[in-house]
Amino acid sequence: MNVDNLWEQIIAWSNLYFAFRQAARGKRGSAPAARFEYGVADRLVALADDLQTLRYRPGDYTHFYIHEPKHRKISAAPFRDRVVHHALCNVIEPYFEVQFIAHSYANRQGKGTHRAVDQLQVWAQRYRYVLRLDVVKHFPSLDHDVLRSVLADVIHDERALWLADQIIASGAGILADEYTMVWFADDDLFAATRPRGLPIGNLTSQFWSNCYLHRLDQFVVETLRCPAYLRYVDDFALFSDDKRQLWAWKRAIVDKLASLRLVIHPEGQVMPVTEGIPWLGWVVWPKQRRVKARNAVHFRRRLEHTIDLYQRGAITFAELDASVKGWVNHVRYGDTWGLRTHIFESHPIAPRRP
Repeated sequence: MNVDNLWEQIIAWSNLYFAFRQAARGKRGSAPAARFEYGVADRLVALADDLQTLRYRPGDYTHFYIHEPKHRKISAAPFRDRVVHHALCNVIEPYFEVQFIAHSYANRQGKGTHRAVDQLQVWAQRYRYVLRLDVVKHFPSLDHDVLRSVLADVIHDERALWLADQIIASGAGILADEYTMVWFADDDLFAATRPRGLPIGNLTSQFWSNCYLHRLDQFVVETLRCPAYLRYVDDFALFSDDKRQLWAWKRAIVDKLASLRLVIHPEGQVMPVTEGIPWLGWVVWPKQRRVKARNAVHFRRRLEHTIDLYQRGAITFAELDASVKGWVNHVRYGDTWGLRTHIFESHPIAPRRP
């Protein structure tokens, strides 16, 4: 599918205004969103003019770190740029979405982690063995030249590609401290200078990750003809009743990912499904699923902190209740009644301190 003449759709007033509303959703009280909303019409007209004349340049990112479920550097784009990200994705995403395989579950409407866990368990009930793999430093490793070729396979509008280039280039080097150089066949010394890395936090990064790894999805489904394969971001699993088949598929996947300048963690092994499959914060068996121990420990610590904030009057009971309900709504998809009972019985909510 080739997509031309997208530019006018991207910079149309209706799309830019809708993109502003998307970027502001849940953030209307934040200072950047409030500043943009004050005089939003003038700001969108100026933004449309910068885009139309190709003068638009992304601003600087703000960085912070999270430590759960793993240590990660998050990069937040300026609010104006987040509007542009939405405006671009609103127009180009549907043309990629129709090509994605059914069992790619991350950052797609109607998918998500719970459905990915459900599908993994369905296949754990049908097959004897699983090969679970993940990519080493996925977002820091994504190669800009490879990504642009992926996008250009679908988008032939040069100005839409120019805008994608601006956003892609804005992330070059941001995750350089998290990337260890990997040399591939036929690399020369200049390979070390190849721009790579997509900021974790950008809407475009999540979407482009799916575009990038769609080439892997196609390879596994169409070339290897694996009948039971699913992916969530850079975590993916293949099922079979034949262990030798899975090992052969692993070797083929290593070669395919090398063509995308990616490598897998060496820990990926073929294992019986009856041993329990680590998957998206769960351990999944054919007839059972449990929260990973470290995730339960993380919630217990967070609950203790949240209860302390409530007792000191730093948050309302509604905020405490929302935090608890959010976690319960997540873990209720597994066999967690005993875990929930233990945590809440051992952490009663005392009255607020005077």
